[in-house]
Amino acid sequence: MKQLTKTRKFEIIGGILGTIGGFLYWKFIGCSSGTCPIQANCYSMIPYGLVLGILVGGLFKPKKKE
Repeated sequence: MKQLTKTRKFEIIGGILGTIGGFLYWKFIGCSSGTCPIQANCYSMIPYGLVLGILVGGLFKPKKKE
């Protein structure tokens, strides 16, 4: 478990920030009329933020030196 968190720390941090960002996007910007299927519900917006955060966090991973 320690090895996993050490090698994937940028993805974990990005996932946490993405989850928070997805919630905040739903809370303050999301669709208030309910016609937008993704933005109208926090249970669908938070996973989108999580996945986006993991993907963006993976971009900042330093390359291995051989």
